[in-house]
Order: sequence, then C-alpha cells, then structure tokens
Amino acid sequence: MALMNIGDKPLDPRLKYQQLVDFILSLIKDQSLEIGDRLPSVQHLQKELTMSKETVLKGLNYLIEKGIIESVYRKGYYLKKTSLDHKFRVFLLLDKMNLMRERLYRSLFEDLKDIADIDIYFHHHNPKVFEKLIRENIGSYTHYVIATFLREDVSSIINEIPPQKRIIIDYRQNGLEGDYSCIYQDYEYDIYNSLKDLKKSLSPYKKLVLIARSEATHARQVVDGFINFCTEQQKPFHIQSEIDEKTFTKGTLYITFSRYDTDDVALIKLTRKKNFTLGKEIGLISYNDTDVKEILEGGITVISTDFEEMGKLVAKAIKENKIIVKRNSTYVVKRNSL
Repeated sequence: MALMNIGDKPLDPRLKYQQLVDFILSLIKDQSLEIGDRLPSVQHLQKELTMSKETVLKGLNYLIEKGIIESVYRKGYYLKKTSLDHKFRVFLLLDKMNLMRERLYRSLFEDLKDIADIDIYFHHHNPKVFEKLIRENIGSYTHYVIATFLREDVSSIINEIPPQKRIIIDYRQNGLEGDYSCIYQDYEYDIYNSLKDLKKSLSPYKKLVLIARSEATHARQVVDGFINFCTEQQKPFHIQSEIDEKTFTKGTLYITFSRYDTDDVALIKLTRKKNFTLGKEIGLISYNDTDVKEILEGGITVISTDFEEMGKLVAKAIKENKIIVKRNSTYVVKRNSL
C-alpha cells in the first residue's frame, strides 16, 4: 500500500497521543487502511502530525495493546484488525488447564466478556516457555494475569511487565517490584484454619498423615501449616510423599495434597484391600472440590479454594483500574470420609 497523504486528513485538536489513535481509526473507517497494510513510519507520522516521537510511540503502543495493530521487528507497524470492540485486552497465563483453572477462567470471562478480549496461554511449569510467552507479548495487552507455580525464580521476567498491568493469581510470587494486584492462596493459613474448623471430627484419629509431594512449589507452606496445627493440638503426625501400605494402619487420618487425585484413589483402594471403612478406621481430607469427590465413597471431605471468587476479583481489578491484594477465600466441606 502506498503511504497516504496525511495532510489530507483533518486532525482533531485534542492533545497528544489520542489524536494519532483517532486518526488511524478514521483511516480504518474509510478503508484507507485494511488488514495487513503497513502503517506510515514513525518518522513520517512525526513530521506530518507535528508530534514528538514519544507521543507517536505512545499512540502506536495504545493501538498495539488494543490489538488493532502489531509491530513487526525491523519492518514496521501493520494493521491487525479493524474494530476497537473492547476496552481491555487480557493476557491470561496459566500453568495448566484443569477443573479449578476452568472455574477461574469461566468466572473471569463472564465478568469481562462485554468489555475485554481474553487470550489464554499455558506454560506447563516450563520456565523457558514461561519466559518466551511473556517476552513475546509484552506491550500487546492492557493487563497480564499470571499464575506461576514454577520451581525456578521467574520474578525478573515478570518485573518486565509494568506493575499496574500485572495481576498475579493463586501463588504469591516473591521478588516482584512495584504496586500490582495479587489474589492468592495462603496455603499455610488455609490448612491450619481448615483443620481447626474440623477439630472435633479429627479427635477419633490417633495420627494425622499429610501426603505432600516435595516437587509442588507450595508444598513447604502446606507442611508448615500442618505442623503448626498438629504441634499446637499435640496430635501425632507424619509427612510422606505417597501412600505407603507398610504404614497404613487403623486410626489414621490422611490429608492428600496433589495436583491430581491419584493419592485419593490409592488410599481408597488400600482401604478396601484391608477391609477398613473410610470415615471410620481411615479418614480422608482432600484438596480442591470436584463433582467426583462429592459422590465418591459417599463423599470426600475437602479443603477447597473459591476459584470463582478469584476470577471475580481479577475482573474487578481490571474493570475498576485498582490495585487489589487479597488472600482468596478457602472453604471446608465435611463429608462421609471424615
């Protein structure tokens, strides 16, 4: 496409970068610019609109954030889409997709669907993928909603995102700078207070066993809360990484803390094998509620984070343009396994 004569277009006398934004949108409206077309160079826009380079770049970056244009390295700016339908563009980076993450996403989507585009990405606990996704998308979104859960320190990468655009969810990442939103689980607090709520139901059990796999990023916090409760209540306890048949005895309450439900399944199988009764000779408390846990073995007692609330708080931070730092709610559902 040949460069248009910018002087032929009347300019709105309003201040600074919004003048450039409105001008580009007017070119789109009258079809002087179409998807895939290259915009005039920064220097050309500077000269023709009598703006500083800083102002031109601010206007172009605004259009990038809204998804209207994209920057191609060493080539320039190109038109990506032709309408400014939504006020916000949200970069949602999760570790994986499961039922809990689905609840968070659906809650966020329902609250923002009329005002935001949400693009979802997954890093699968891989720091190289995490870094690549963030660095490839810096400057392209109005907000960055990020769940970390990596064993490596990724704070320096996250700090490349302007704090006011940053919303950290689920795990409170250390080493982050500036004022930013964070809606997080407090794992030590949650298990300690959940067990306190269930104190009367725990009394028949002689020993409490926490199944916590050491590779989990947040396992240390869960362990600390568990130890604090057991020590305070003078309750015998043990911490192990998996269900062990050799130590599987009557009068034991197990708390399973795992990304998957394999520990719950192993415990139920072993309970049947030993002809024990779940909820009597053996107790079970599992993390994160699902429909299956509601009906399995007459119902599994759970400690569960309210991921729908987490999604709503993220949406509120975006819609109201405010910094929210809040421990997300956790609830206990007592069922037949205890």
